[in-house]
Amino acid sequence: MTIRLTPSILNSDFSDLRGEIGRIADAADWVHVDVMDGHFVPNLTLGLPVVERLAQASPLPLDCHLMIEAPDRWAPAYAEAGARSVTFHAEAVSAPLRTAREIRARGARAGLALNPATPVEPYAELLAEFDMVLVMTIEPGFGGQPFLDSVLPKLRRTRELIDASGGELWLQVDGGVGLQTIERVVEAGADTIVAGSAVYGSADPAAACRELRAAGEAARPTAAR
Repeated sequence: MTIRLTPSILNSDFSDLRGEIGRIADAADWVHVDVMDGHFVPNLTLGLPVVERLAQASPLPLDCHLMIEAPDRWAPAYAEAGARSVTFHAEAVSAPLRTAREIRARGARAGLALNPATPVEPYAELLAEFDMVLVMTIEPGFGGQPFLDSVLPKLRRTRELIDASGGELWLQVDGGVGLQTIERVVEAGADTIVAGSAVYGSADPAAACRELRAAGEAARPTAAR
């Protein structure tokens, strides 16, 4: 199991997103872009025009997390704009299979996100249609929230379902992940780590990425090393 690090720019300096991504370019695998519409979640961040420019300027591939209403309509456009991975929420989508296939047809990875209270079992038979499952360990909408330990059993269950499916899905975790919590999420089965304030709240984001990766690698189950 390889540990992938996808720092979120939600906690970075929005006046210099290109420069902020550059600060982690040598230490991260992807850059996580939180798209919020002020409806599905109360916060409002950025949208398609910014993602399109970031895709052109970023040295890292974009991992877009859509916290928006009507992802059936908008998600494929983010793949067309240059995002290499597009994740939408199970709680917001009307046609998850069609939307995932449209994202993949445009050359991007398709991800399914689950809020803390949303069980994974109803989606077990659909996993083959996705490239990644994102388990939220905070309520979506704002960065800097404390990690919810109560979600760890769902993370373990999701790993079991992924392994049973025999697929190559990534298991991403987002919310409150830092040096104090990364060991728990990796031990529970996560292989793709989103970290916002733990990276961009540091004076040296690249060094913070390296510390997180080392902690995650050390926590990997022995059989997965």
